[in-house]
Amino acid sequence: MTNENKVFQWGKKYPAPAKLNLMLRIVGQREDGYHLLQTVFQFVELCDWLSFLPNDSDEVVLENAISDVENSDNLIVRAANLLKSETGFSGGVRIQLEKNLPMGGGLGGGSSDAATTLVILNSLWNLQLSREKLMAFGLLLGADVPIFVFGNAAWAEGVGEKITQINLKEQWVLIIKPDCHVNTKEIFSAKDLTRNSKSITIDEFNAGQVKNDCLSVVCKHYEAIEKALCDLSVFSEARLTGTGACIFALFNSKSLAIEAELTLKDKWQTYLTKGCNKSPLFT
Repeated sequence: MTNENKVFQWGKKYPAPAKLNLMLRIVGQREDGYHLLQTVFQFVELCDWLSFLPNDSDEVVLENAISDVENSDNLIVRAANLLKSETGFSGGVRIQLEKNLPMGGGLGGGSSDAATTLVILNSLWNLQLSREKLMAFGLLLGADVPIFVFGNAAWAEGVGEKITQINLKEQWVLIIKPDCHVNTKEIFSAKDLTRNSKSITIDEFNAGQVKNDCLSVVCKHYEAIEKALCDLSVFSEARLTGTGACIFALFNSKSLAIEAELTLKDKWQTYLTKGCNKSPLFT
């Protein structure tokens, strides 16, 4: 079953998975200020969950919303209203959110919630928009939304919108969320951020070129991330996802990942999960 012909149902809970950036290179900057990137996306089994219920009115209502985010600013509500405005659909929906992914962690939680909303309502409202059209709508909401609509592990370039499906080893993952919130705009504005990395190929990534150009700047600004990176590096190569704050390490076996978590969980907020090349939304 492809991503585009899966049938969704009212009232059922659907996942909005986290993503990891297994590599992130900044290879240039456009005149409008946007950075040109090379990155690799892979999903993990850690998810938010959303359910969609009919609404007698034409309003988009988000129930049990996040307390410090205005509903009008929430990407879930914005995604649903974008579909309505772009297609002329006049109905409404009640959306229930079970939030499990940490906010401001670089795991793409808000973007994933928005993508799940686009995909599910496209089906429930019978809008019959293509995956490419939904990805284009997603880009209007945020640079990370299209990958979640795409639904497969991918090599991405440009500002993240040029996506090529790849297959990666699906390993066990330990994620640490330090007690800080990284300001992405601050990191991308930093004078000492590397903006001229040499472009690499997928083969070079597979051969081990997995650096994140944001890492040194992030560690300079956020001491907790540097400490977490050191602690996790004892067990496996620790990396930063996006601009953080989350860091992660890949493990060849569940037992090795569990061993690391047992050691670190009293000191850090940890998430033990598994990488997956196909988004749980489409499996």
